[in-house]
This record gives sequence, C-alpha cells and structure tokens, in this order.
Amino acid sequence: MPTTETDEPDRLRPALLKIEASLLIAGAIVPFLLPDYITIYATRVLILCLFAISFDLVWGYAGILSLGQSLFFGMGGYAVALIARDANVASIFVVLPVGFVVGLVAALLLAGFLLLGRHPTSVVFVSLGTMTGAYAADRFARGSQYLGGQNGIPSIQLMTIGPYELNEGPTFYYLALGILVVVYLLCRFMLRSQFGLALAGLRENEQRIAFFGYRAQHLKAIIFAVSGAIAGVAGSLYAFHEGFVWTNMLGVVMSTQVVLYVLFGGSGTLVGAVIGTLVIEALSYWLSNAFQDIWPVVLGVLLLLVIMFRPAGLISFVASERERVGTFGRPKKRGNRGAA
Repeated sequence: MPTTETDEPDRLRPALLKIEASLLIAGAIVPFLLPDYITIYATRVLILCLFAISFDLVWGYAGILSLGQSLFFGMGGYAVALIARDANVASIFVVLPVGFVVGLVAALLLAGFLLLGRHPTSVVFVSLGTMTGAYAADRFARGSQYLGGQNGIPSIQLMTIGPYELNEGPTFYYLALGILVVVYLLCRFMLRSQFGLALAGLRENEQRIAFFGYRAQHLKAIIFAVSGAIAGVAGSLYAFHEGFVWTNMLGVVMSTQVVLYVLFGGSGTLVGAVIGTLVIEALSYWLSNAFQDIWPVVLGVLLLLVIMFRPAGLISFVASERERVGTFGRPKKRGNRGAA
C-alpha cells in the first residue's frame, strides 16, 4: 500500500528569515529617515555587528570562548592604518584584502599554538591564551613609537574607490551594510552545510565527533581562522570610518564588549549577534544622553537582567532552542512512495 512520508517542518527558516528580512529593510532605509550624525553612528554600529559575527562563529558554533577576539580586529585596523600612513594607499581594493589576510594569518598562527597541539586543549586554556595574546598586543602597541604609543595612529586619510573618496555618511553606511550582508550570507551558507553540522556536533559533544572520525582540533582551527579574517575586515573598516586607530582596539576591553554583544542577543544564531550589537549600542547612545552620570550602571543592570532571565539572549523571545538549532542540508520533500 502507498505510504505518506511527512517530514518535520523546519521552523528555523520562517522565524529567523522574518527577523533577517525586517533588519535588512530597516537598515536599508535608515539614511532616509535619520539625520546624518545618526547615520554616521549607525555605520559604526554596522561595523561592530560584523565584529560580533566573527565572535559568534567561534563561540556560538564551535564553543571556543575567544576572550582575545579584539586582537584580530585591532591588527586589521593597525595594518591598514600603517599602509595609509607610510605607503599612502587607501584604496578599498587594497585595504580590505589586507585586513582580511592579516586577521586570517594572525588567527592561524594563534590557532596553531592554542588548538593544534599534540593533545586536545581545554576551554580555559584557549580562553586565557587568546586573552593573553590581546593583552600582549595592547601593551606592545602602547610601548611602540612606530605604532604611535598610547595615542595610536590619528588622521587616517579617507578610503577611496578609484578616484572617489568615501566620506562619512550614507555612502560609507551602505558600503558597511553591503559588506555585512555579504559576510552574513556567506557565514549562513557555511553553517548550514555539512561543515556547520560538524561544528554543531563539536559544540555539543567533542568526544563523539572525534569518535566519528572528524579531526576536532582542525575544525576548530578552521573556524577560528575564518573568524579572525572577518574581524580583520571589520577592524580595517573601523579604522577608516573613525579616522584613527588606538590601543583599545587590541585590548581586552574590546574583547569583553563583543562577548556582551553576542551574549545579549543570543549566541549560535548569527542574527542574535547583530541584534545584541544593535540593542546595546542603541541603549548606550540613548542612556548616555538621558542619564549622563549613571548611564553605565543602568546599562549594566539591564544587561544583567536579560542574562539572568534569558540566558539564551533576546533571540529566545522569538525562537525556541529547537528552532535555533534548525536543520542541515537539503530539506526533504513530502510525497507518496509506493511500497511493495
């Protein structure tokens, strides 16, 4: 007799697709609704969203708590600042690839030390190792006259596309938005592949993944390098948008900030990292104007309340744990199959 095969519906895509589409539409119309100074601030927030995605890749999907993620962000920024200062090169076709390569190479080197040893490393070892790397880079930059010391490298020239200069405002905003969307889609495609499935298994049970024949440490090193490359691109954009780089871009303060972004929005979803960054930066802007003396305390209390009562982040209000995990590979089609 014929039998009907009914597959479990994939609820992840409808729920998160609506959020993603809403954020994209809202992002596209921001310059038309808000004054230029808000657009400039929103550009900075988009760049930080890119940085948050890089951290969500390693923590939310591979379970690597990189407390030194700012190392790659800051190195990308310093690298392009030095190129602009010493070689007078500010073309987007040079500085973005340089930021990408610097972040990628730095992450690969650090991964080789922390992740690719003879024996598997603990979460604490990797966390403290990355934090130590960021702290060491911060101290080195503060003591280096070539890197500008504590003052950093100021007055970076404008980024160019051919003969055109990218000024602050709508032009730079849409550039940052376009890069964010492209990186987001590429990461989403990667994480919905077989590689993403292996990462999800790695996060849940590393020993079982190793039993299935996967090289768990190599998987960690790959995603760690990818996240470093994305952070390097974010750092290079940040340097040209702000017009300067300084040591805090390398230090643990920036690393702690990106942890809060992802923790507040919801790790392991990509869009949660974006939401967390948007909400925290919007709250910071509003509270700093409304409560100038105590706004950090008010913001800290709000963050604490969300983390206490919503450990999965703001994304958990609209997506359950099952929906956040989702499905992998090609969805099966419903249909009738004949049986002998």
